[in-house]
Amino acid sequence: MADGKYARVERERRFLLAGEPDRRAVTATRRLTDRYLTGTRLRLREMVHLETGEAVYKLTQKLPGDQPDWGLTTTCYLSPAEYRVFATLPGAVLAKTRYSVPPLGIDVFDAPLAPLVLAEAEFDSEAEARAFRPPAGAIAEVTADPRFTGGRLVTVEPGELRGWLAEYGLQLAVLQ
Repeated sequence: MADGKYARVERERRFLLAGEPDRRAVTATRRLTDRYLTGTRLRLREMVHLETGEAVYKLTQKLPGDQPDWGLTTTCYLSPAEYRVFATLPGAVLAKTRYSVPPLGIDVFDAPLAPLVLAEAEFDSEAEARAFRPPAGAIAEVTADPRFTGGRLVTVEPGELRGWLAEYGLQLAVLQ
């Protein structure tokens, strides 16, 4: 798949983790609030860097590719005023804390998905992605499982998520 005129290829792999990362390995921490706009393939994101307080606002469209772990992504960076306009649109919200533990971004989800923890890594080439070894503490790779994408997780009920996790041998009793 080639980059489009406005979109870029996104190659990523996702992993289900049993717990949060060792904080000593974390290089940056961000709070992400994602609003999946109703009736669209668009995600509005507020990303706040906890170390600096700086906020970044994005409007992103992710389109599936010809492989489950590759897709096309188009992102527009927004001003705070533009973000506020889009934030008035109907959508479902998903909140999480992202810990950077290079080369991974490790997402620790807020309620009602807590204590779900997913790690993801992005790659510049297919060869690099294929050569990557799962991180320590990975329960399973969920790259090809569409249930573990933000667009699907934003609508999942805790009981349903418990069932999905049980399929991977993970029991998280804290889910409500």
